[in-house]
Amino acid sequence: MSIQIPRGTQDLLPGQTEIWQYIEKTAREICLRYQYKEIRTPIFEHTELFLRGVGDTTDIVQKEMYSFQDRGERNLTLRPEGTASVVRSYIENKMFGWANQPVKLYYIGPMFRYERPQAGRFRQFVQFGIEALGSKDPGIDAEVLSLAMSLYKELGLKKLKLVINSLGDKESRMAHRNALIEHFQPRIGEFCGDCQNRLEKNPLRILDCKKDHDHELMKTAPSIIEYLNDESRVYFDKVKQHLTDLEIDFVEDPTLVRGLDYYNHTAFEIMSDAEGFGAITTLCGGGRYNGLSEELGGPETPGIGFALSIERLIAALQAENIELPIKKGIDCYLVSLGEAAKDYNVKLAHQMRSAGITVEKDYQDRKVKAQFKSADRLEARYVATLGDDELANDKINVKFMETGEQVQLELATFVEQFKKLQA
Repeated sequence: MSIQIPRGTQDLLPGQTEIWQYIEKTAREICLRYQYKEIRTPIFEHTELFLRGVGDTTDIVQKEMYSFQDRGERNLTLRPEGTASVVRSYIENKMFGWANQPVKLYYIGPMFRYERPQAGRFRQFVQFGIEALGSKDPGIDAEVLSLAMSLYKELGLKKLKLVINSLGDKESRMAHRNALIEHFQPRIGEFCGDCQNRLEKNPLRILDCKKDHDHELMKTAPSIIEYLNDESRVYFDKVKQHLTDLEIDFVEDPTLVRGLDYYNHTAFEIMSDAEGFGAITTLCGGGRYNGLSEELGGPETPGIGFALSIERLIAALQAENIELPIKKGIDCYLVSLGEAAKDYNVKLAHQMRSAGITVEKDYQDRKVKAQFKSADRLEARYVATLGDDELANDKINVKFMETGEQVQLELATFVEQFKKLQA
């Protein structure tokens, strides 16, 4: 029996990888404008990082992590998300002492979660995310949202919906927590086992339950908005004012809680409204996580960020029938006629590539007609034909495939002449 790819993973083949490269290049260029610098953290971390950072009541920690013991009996986990790793690195490398504050970082890399594979969701998936650490200015909340929306719009997506909420500060969350416990306690037996376990530990997570989403108590649950203190209300109003000033449309949703324990104040999701995109519409999620640094043993550090799945982004592009402007084709295909010409073209291809020209040649001793067909498949803009006679006369024939125009160039100076021909 042949060995097949593990469930929930995918091979990205030529033709697909160019799409990924274009998206990643666009993301990096936008981060440069906003002055976010790339960070690369390990694929695996100590399991405790995610227990403390993500929260032991979350679905990620309880059900989805790939954890194992190494030969030294250390408990390790393939990273299920990026924020905890970035904050760990921020603390460990004492970035809080850097001259430029806040510290603005981005990452692109694979994450791992053991969940049911479905359209646009995989067990190994790639996230692009940003983290801004060291500022509690609501202006940077707006900046983070602006960066996310800019990426989607620059890639051509139009059917987007930004949903925001405030989870309040510690005082507001505690008041809301007590109200939720009082609300759900009398009938908690009607809920799933996960919700029953979360009632005392983190009742806010009950609102994010997929199994009991339609329970009548969900519809009447106390809203966090009702329990925001004055400071939290002023903060949230300021974020919304900034978004209005930036002409970024948004919808307020007091039921939005996000799935990770570390969020407070601003929380948000960006969704696709494209027809046929699927039942799960979320493209991107994030929010503010003041207190996470302290939870991981670092100094008091406010932070905010988001993460988005590249797979979900590509699915949204497909739903809106958007074709990215990816450069196709090659500059030149070298056709060889005769053994001496074939040998010479090995050197000529190297010279052209060294000069920045994209080149391919035949390596299968195909006939001339088959070589031209190969050039067509590769969408070569020019075909340069070299035979033994041309080689003897220090000449090479060049055909511009779009018009059929042909010229003969000196072989000794061909690379320089070809670059002029392209211009």
